[in-house]
Amino acid sequence: MTLSLTDTLSGVREPFEASGDSVLLYVCGLTVSDDPHLGHARLWAQADILHRWLAHEGYDVRHVENVTDVNEKITARVGEREGWDTEADVARHYTNEVLQRMRDLNLLRAEVYPRVSEHVPEIVDLIETLVEKGYAYEANGSVYFDVTAFPEYGKLSNQEVDEVEEQGDPDERGEKRNPADFALWKADGVGADAVEEHRKHDHEGPLPTGETWESPWGEGRPGWHVECSAMSMTHLGETLDIHMGGQDLVFPHHENEIAQSEAATDQPFANYWLHVGFMQAGSEKMSSSLGNFFTVGDAVREFGPNVLRTFYASAEYRSQQAYTEDTIEEARRRWERLERAYETATEHADSADALTKTEDAAFRDTLAAARTEFEAAMNDDLNAREAMAELLEVAGAINRHVESGAPYDYRALREAIEFFEEYGEGVFGLQFGDATEGEAEIAEDLVELVLDLREEEREAGNYERADDLRDRLEALGVEVEDSDDGPSYRFD
Repeated sequence: MTLSLTDTLSGVREPFEASGDSVLLYVCGLTVSDDPHLGHARLWAQADILHRWLAHEGYDVRHVENVTDVNEKITARVGEREGWDTEADVARHYTNEVLQRMRDLNLLRAEVYPRVSEHVPEIVDLIETLVEKGYAYEANGSVYFDVTAFPEYGKLSNQEVDEVEEQGDPDERGEKRNPADFALWKADGVGADAVEEHRKHDHEGPLPTGETWESPWGEGRPGWHVECSAMSMTHLGETLDIHMGGQDLVFPHHENEIAQSEAATDQPFANYWLHVGFMQAGSEKMSSSLGNFFTVGDAVREFGPNVLRTFYASAEYRSQQAYTEDTIEEARRRWERLERAYETATEHADSADALTKTEDAAFRDTLAAARTEFEAAMNDDLNAREAMAELLEVAGAINRHVESGAPYDYRALREAIEFFEEYGEGVFGLQFGDATEGEAEIAEDLVELVLDLREEEREAGNYERADDLRDRLEALGVEVEDSDDGPSYRFD
């Protein structure tokens, strides 16, 4: 069975065919204006499972995942903490946080993580092409895409141009030919209204305006949508094999990406559009703006990466997934069941009672069927939920075999171990027989102990001693940040 994927553009499940020797995969990454939460990590995990499965099936995967480090939400946080003097300072802090949390979750590294701030020349070039070809126009130093000039506008979100609501900020209304036109380049910096809308603290002095760059239309900043087109085409070319992102990006972000990219190149922008369902927290989407989120860092510390990876693999990528105490507890039980079964298999395979000529036909049949069903599930639009069920089925078979008593079927136990390592580790990113989680917990406990001692020294007025403790932590790769809420830290 070959891999099939549900393409949002066509609306149907289609056999997957790569356009060349490598699969060109672009994942819409985060705007780095806050700590990443479990909703963000759901996209990461599903993209990682896709990457891993494509690699398992023999494809070379060129995975590019952007970092949006130019945005009014980032600008609004300037001055919130010591050292956050510019938009770039804030973006750097949260970019570090995102990359560290990705490593915590055992994600495969992307080929590159391009930043908007380092691709402004490519963005300007793309906009110039659109202006030259008549798809975009300048107005008061800003540049807008003319949606009426692109006949297929609305094909991803199934909308007609005259049905599309006004896009962009209200202050753009007088500059645009059509309310649905969207900004490619914005004159000047971030306006005061945008900063006020997104800020989370009181500013002293002038409001920040963010970074600006020179362009043929004057000083300004790139629009949100054009950034991804420029970054993806810079690193993967004019046509992607797979473009992946959250369902909330179908419109306007991905619709606008298609319009500007295909208008510029006269080529299809992506052959397959995959969209990951929302993470639900209660009755609403988990969202930083709603405040109903659980950060990845806190979740990793409380549950560990294996429980979270098991949780994400327990739902199909296109469906909504609910985060509740019950669903995370179910994931914890599943992980513990898998972990115990793996340990049981390795313990008994390495015992003197595991014999070469002992055969458990039922055990071997279960393993063969599980392999077939796992691969069929994953090739059926990445049905991780059904594939996870096969891992649990093998766990049950291991337990039944061992409970039947010695002698044990060595070959079957070895195959079960390899099944867990090939699929559980290789596809779902789980880590069996790994001691790093416990070691990480101990390291965190020790850091927090040192920080407590540092606070005691500061309260006693021993500031040199407190600074020395901080310097020693930083020498060990622990970055400490002080705030009104107390010290926080991260591992470099």
